[in-house]
Amino acid sequence: MTSPAGFDDRYDDPDELRDQVRLLLRYRATIVLGVVLGLLGGLLLVLLRAGGYTSTGEVLVRPRSDPFSTIGVGADSQVSMGTERQIALSATVAARAAKELRHKPGADALLADLRVTDLPDTQVLRFEYTAGTAQRAARVTNAFARAYLADRQDRSEAMAARMAAGLERQIAELTERLATKKGDPPVAGAAGMREQVGILRKKISDVRTYDPFAGDIVRRAEPPARPAGPGPGWLIGAGLLGGLILGVVLAWLRSALEPRARTVGEVQEALHAPVLGILPAPGAGGELLEVGRADGSGAQAYRALALRLRDSDGRTSLGRLMIVAPRQQRGAEAVAVNLAAALAESGDDVRLVDATAHTPGLWARLPLSAGDPPSDDVPEGAVVVDAGTAGRFTLCPHNRATTGDDGPAVPAARAVPDADSGGSTLFLSPPLLEHGDGLVLAPCVDGVLVVGALDDLRRDDLKRVHELVSCLGGHLVGAALHDGTRSGLLRRLRERNVSTPPSAPADDATAKPTAPLRDDTLTTSR
Repeated sequence: MTSPAGFDDRYDDPDELRDQVRLLLRYRATIVLGVVLGLLGGLLLVLLRAGGYTSTGEVLVRPRSDPFSTIGVGADSQVSMGTERQIALSATVAARAAKELRHKPGADALLADLRVTDLPDTQVLRFEYTAGTAQRAARVTNAFARAYLADRQDRSEAMAARMAAGLERQIAELTERLATKKGDPPVAGAAGMREQVGILRKKISDVRTYDPFAGDIVRRAEPPARPAGPGPGWLIGAGLLGGLILGVVLAWLRSALEPRARTVGEVQEALHAPVLGILPAPGAGGELLEVGRADGSGAQAYRALALRLRDSDGRTSLGRLMIVAPRQQRGAEAVAVNLAAALAESGDDVRLVDATAHTPGLWARLPLSAGDPPSDDVPEGAVVVDAGTAGRFTLCPHNRATTGDDGPAVPAARAVPDADSGGSTLFLSPPLLEHGDGLVLAPCVDGVLVVGALDDLRRDDLKRVHELVSCLGGHLVGAALHDGTRSGLLRRLRERNVSTPPSAPADDATAKPTAPLRDDTLTTSR
């Protein structure tokens, strides 16, 4: 049998970029999921950050001077801005601000949204607070600035009070030592003690006149006119863009890790054989035979497949062809029946051998020719199928050797007629990777046609089919794919819900007994 040329369909595009886009669009649900996740992330950012207003206030820190120092010291050396920043962020200042604001959750909640920085080369602290409203942000910022200055002033006053108290204790000790009773001799060094008491009293006077002023608010916080950072529109837009990128990445990962063959190119690469046609997906409960009984795109696709399988002159018989699916699928039966009808329509004597061992077989689901028994040269149990305007072909069950158990049976040798007998013989084989009958039959035919749904075929299965047929000496003529436009999950659920196909009407003229499965050869007459 001459191998036909490869089939160039809409899935085989020379533009690699367009092919990649089409491949990614097969995972539209994954891309939509990524967009939804990005949108949810954007909305979450809106809830957390959108509408957040940041108000800013600045405080000039006044340096503390030593009231007893007689040496002038630079102001910048008397203020540690890092220390003052830590004090501004302390729990003491936060508690004072919370008390002023009457904030019930406590000081820790206020500190979470507070930011204090010191401006370089200055003695200015900047307070920034972020809140849900502009008024609250300004109110809390001003409260923290006042709380910081009040705390710093209290610490300065406390320091001055401690110094004054220490000086008074020293004066009291010296005064007690200078006190003498009448008639007692004067205390030695009384003049020096009196001078020291005078110096201490002057220091106390200086301490009491010490100015504890902590600093000034050089910039009051005002309610900001706009939210801080990006607004809700920007956050939602960024979430959608990020979700789209995430969806595309996830779709690309799924396509890279997908074990199924999703394009014609992947099928041809795994099977090392051309794709001969894209056929319509078989219905879950519809009729198998379309050629000669229905005029539509499906029948035309089967006729085109028959032409590709024939030799170039269009008249030579097809020979012996085995039709098989890697695993259990409904498509192989539809391809075998309609291909037989298409060959019969072109004038071939067609024999269809049903080797699937189904009970009842294909005859129960096909229209049989009434009152027209098979020819004398066909095996017992053969029936004639009426393909309408396409003609007729003979269908016989396949004779199987008796094994004595339920294991796979070996087809009889006479199942494969000689090549010189003329006509076309089609063998409908059980799934090649699930039953052993196809492996025995493959080297006895002129070619093997692999059938499957484009979205259900696994690349590993196709590679195994190629290896098995090649090792057995068989010849792969190509593949016929069903268009997997419908969701694979929905298709499997519908097929799973379909019980055993309905039997043909029990007619005295057409009904055949369910005889043991025997050899069939298929003769067609128009």
